[in-house]
Amino acid sequence: MDENRVSHATTPEASSALVVVLFGLTFATGVIDAVSFLGLGHVFTANMTGNVVLLGFALGGTADLSVGRSLAALCAFATGSVVGGRLTNERQRTPARQLLFAMHAEVLFLCLAAGVALMVKPETSLARLYLVIVLTATAMGLRNAVVRKLAVPDLTTTVLTLTVTGLAADSGLAGGAAPRSRRRMLSILTMCGGALVGTMLLRPLGMWVPLVVAACVVAGVAWYLYLSERSTKRVDSVQIPLSRRKLARPFAGTVSPRAVRAGSRIRV
Repeated sequence: MDENRVSHATTPEASSALVVVLFGLTFATGVIDAVSFLGLGHVFTANMTGNVVLLGFALGGTADLSVGRSLAALCAFATGSVVGGRLTNERQRTPARQLLFAMHAEVLFLCLAAGVALMVKPETSLARLYLVIVLTATAMGLRNAVVRKLAVPDLTTTVLTLTVTGLAADSGLAGGAAPRSRRRMLSILTMCGGALVGTMLLRPLGMWVPLVVAACVVAGVAWYLYLSERSTKRVDSVQIPLSRRKLARPFAGTVSPRAVRAGSRIRV
């Protein structure tokens, strides 16, 4: 059996609506990382790989980096991941409902962070700065735990290392078939675009504006996923009665009881 067929068969397929939602969340990640790195003192609240590296730099005594901020982001992200893990381990909810719950929580946390940034500039208050870090990192941890369970290839929404690796290693230059190359490239461009938008909004308007934009993006894709799931349920509810009607019909070639009685009377 061909190995490519085996790997393709074991790859989870995602609906088009889910793919669109994950692209929207990837864009929001770029916005949030721009806010956290440029506005919260060189710390990542969505990309924990970069945050661990920054923590190492801070421990080494690098200027303008903080061990406390990096640790706060890591602990808050892990806390959100624990909550997301508890959510995904409950089998009562479908994956779509789990993602919807995570996105609703993310919108709430992002709005709270935007409110804190609007009332008092985090750079002038250490407590407010840490509060924004905790709120955004918790939201990212919760969402990342749910998206991880979905296991949609090349759409983790927060990490692009494997996406870039797959794009290069599976390319024609490497002798590969370049599967999902468009999705991988679009995922990279989407996060880059989110970081660009976050940077352009942060400098002239302040931190709260890009946070509100990220919250609106997440709310928009959550509403889109909700509508898509509801339309899918309607189609399924229509198809099930039709299939039952087909099963209830007599099979072709069988003789009805009325014909049997008529034939017996003719014989008599």
